[in-house]
Amino acid sequence: MNILLERVIRRLVKTGNLKVTGPKGSTTTFGDGSGPPVHLHIKTRHAERAITIDPSLGLPESFMDGEIDFLEGDVFGFLRIVNQAIGPTGIVDTAWTRAFEGLRAAFRRLQQVNTQARSKRNVQRHYDLSGELYRLFLDEDMQYSCAYFERPDMTLDEAQQAKKRHIAAKLKLKPGQTVLDIGSGWGGLGLYLAKTFEAEVLGVTLSTEQHGVATQRAQAAGLEDRAHFEIRDYRDLNERFDRIVSVGMFEHVGVNHYRTFFDKCATLLKPDGVMVLHAIGRFGPPTATAAFIRKYIFPGGYIPALSEVFPAIEKAGLMTDDVEILRLHYADTLKHWRDRFLANRDRAREIYDERFCRMWEFYLSGSEAAFRWQDLMVFQIQLTKRNDVLPVTRSYIEKCEKALSMHEMAHGGSLAEETEAAPAKRRTGRRVSGKD
Repeated sequence: MNILLERVIRRLVKTGNLKVTGPKGSTTTFGDGSGPPVHLHIKTRHAERAITIDPSLGLPESFMDGEIDFLEGDVFGFLRIVNQAIGPTGIVDTAWTRAFEGLRAAFRRLQQVNTQARSKRNVQRHYDLSGELYRLFLDEDMQYSCAYFERPDMTLDEAQQAKKRHIAAKLKLKPGQTVLDIGSGWGGLGLYLAKTFEAEVLGVTLSTEQHGVATQRAQAAGLEDRAHFEIRDYRDLNERFDRIVSVGMFEHVGVNHYRTFFDKCATLLKPDGVMVLHAIGRFGPPTATAAFIRKYIFPGGYIPALSEVFPAIEKAGLMTDDVEILRLHYADTLKHWRDRFLANRDRAREIYDERFCRMWEFYLSGSEAAFRWQDLMVFQIQLTKRNDVLPVTRSYIEKCEKALSMHEMAHGGSLAEETEAAPAKRRTGRRVSGKD
């Protein structure tokens, strides 16, 4: 191992049990010997140089290409030691790495020019991968966003169901109301709202794969009269809705387009409407997207600081009624995904190849590490256009969640059947719309 890399690692890693074998075969030990052992083998001088110069990109690319491997432990165990050493910024503190990150931060807005055409290409890069791949590690409902662990012993399926209840409660949805789901994924949340509340749901996505699955699921569930999914950019919508929900989509908007996003939502939301935005954010100040994530996983993606989000909300004339920060929920979600993916790794390799599997393992491991030891979190922001739309205390949220939970345990019918409200009129065969 070259002297420069050895000095950097020795300065950073004071705890843990790390061994590094360099391309010439010599092995160096770092840390105080505590914790599970991790033994990294750097096989080539090319990988050694890449990691030394730009570890945030050089390390994952070297792992993807098979130029580094683990003789003991794995990617996640290595990232645990590294992240506990460098702290919440997730950046190795050297003069040249600071320079790299400074340049990335300076050009971050150029990397997020997400026009409609570019947004569609970016979405296709990730979400139009094989549906079978996602079924290898997601829950039964195909929820590809942070779950909500009401109890630490919850299964992934239980926690994802709890997430849907939590969001539905914050929407304070009434039977028969119209709902816009921006970034509707494989349709799980939209179908849940359509079935449980007899709501009329329009889900929009830019993913052909997700749209096809969501539409098939609506038909199979007999909900095609209430849940409709389209390949549309939210910027092209003109309808008005009682409720708007967006889960896991805002990370793809880009900081340049926040004002457009919230202005459009304000236009689409009725005067007495409610919106819930669920997205990844960071506790710290604005920074650039991780180089590996931007290049290989989510091109055009960006995780904002809250200081970048609220100015756009304010300028759009929307009122923030509630903000909730979910801290370790996504770390636990990602652990489930990582465990499931690794258990099905052979099948993933059959669908794609070994390099893809290594890339995906690093993505899931690195993401979990970022939520456990860096400054990432998930926020849920509840928005209205008037300050008298929602109750003045939060007790209604828990009350609704309990009612939904009891309803789900009892049967799988519509919650509207158990409410005192008059049932909504069925609009069979009609396109879902929020127009007055």
